[in-house]
Amino acid sequence: MSYERNIKWLNDRRVIYRRDPISDKPTIQTDQYIYYEYGTYECYTLFNSKAKITTYRSLKWHMLVLYYLNIDGVEGDEISLEDDMTSVFKFIANKENGFVTFFIKHKLLDSMIEDVIKQGGDPPKNKIRKVIFRDYSGLTLNEKLKIVGQLVGRQSKNMDEESIYQCMLEIHEGGYGQAYYDEKKITYRWMSELLEVSERTLYRHMTDELKQIKKELNEKL
Repeated sequence: MSYERNIKWLNDRRVIYRRDPISDKPTIQTDQYIYYEYGTYECYTLFNSKAKITTYRSLKWHMLVLYYLNIDGVEGDEISLEDDMTSVFKFIANKENGFVTFFIKHKLLDSMIEDVIKQGGDPPKNKIRKVIFRDYSGLTLNEKLKIVGQLVGRQSKNMDEESIYQCMLEIHEGGYGQAYYDEKKITYRWMSELLEVSERTLYRHMTDELKQIKKELNEKL
């Protein structure tokens, strides 16, 4: 049985689950997007697509991010922070609340939460981002893809992993399908169109890690 994500519960408690970079300086800023030529690791956008959490590893990463983002947003001493975040973690981990696709045993969940809190809220490992679209930018998916192609698209000699990852991320977060192809999943044909390179060139630059990310994103659809 599929459950609808109860994001209202987080909003009512003012839980922070998204944040733009705070120290990295953007290369370009417009009313519609922020662009970092060399990328930034400081952008966190949890629950930005319809995809749900499908693994224990992903669940723990989401917990680490939530703890990190909310350290300064919870008043009181460390104990109150731990209590507040523990309740958030347990809510997220409850399949009936629509954030995860699996049930987790209480003992395993408690151990996971304890481990997250012990790490002390250090910045969690994150993927690089180059283009961050502002909320309510008014851009359609096709317009976003065109902007990404212009900003991070590279000739084959300058192709890099970050550009390919950014391409996949924008496709995944932007929606399910687009005007050029009647497809829902990330494909080499779609990415090559966006990055303005041949499918053969793109495939040569796909590392094992990128192939795994592509597979995981498509499995979440």
